[in-house]
Amino acid sequence: MAENPSPTHPAPAHFREKLWPAWWIWLVTLGLAGTAAVAFMPIGIKWGVIGGLVALALIAFALINNTPLIEVDEDNVRVGRATIERKFIGEVTGYRAAAAYHQRGPGLNGIAFMCIRGWIDPVVRIEITDERDTTPYWITSTRRPEELTAALGGVMVQFREAALEQEQATGAHSPDSAAEADSV
Repeated sequence: MAENPSPTHPAPAHFREKLWPAWWIWLVTLGLAGTAAVAFMPIGIKWGVIGGLVALALIAFALINNTPLIEVDEDNVRVGRATIERKFIGEVTGYRAAAAYHQRGPGLNGIAFMCIRGWIDPVVRIEITDERDTTPYWITSTRRPEELTAALGGVMVQFREAALEQEQATGAHSPDSAAEADSV
């Protein structure tokens, strides 16, 4: 793939996204609360309702409280609990579908910082250029990978691959390539 490093002095850009749980996570939460209610029903209907509501409140609190935030401002990038200055951001690439699966699985470096949510398919890979930091890159789930990569001066992988294919197609139809084909 062609390299597309971020500019050394990125333009001020703002991006903010909370990685809220998917709708089906909330459905599971209701199911767990119902299970708690059923577990307390033998004591009494009142206790069953109280147990279910307490379970619902605790699970909802945990989900809301542990929802990571992705935030980009003029000086810093924050993903979940990690923050870094923008001057230490290198190449930024967004991925969808099979390319995202590869980045989350077989292509993942074990010492990368990960903020991955299973219910969000697209990911963005943010290279870390700080020599003092042993983390090679951050990888984060995002519902808006195009916006996040643009805010950090990066590119989506399908656009990078399309540019490569165009370069190869242009190179394949040049006079030099025709001469090479005739000589073979």
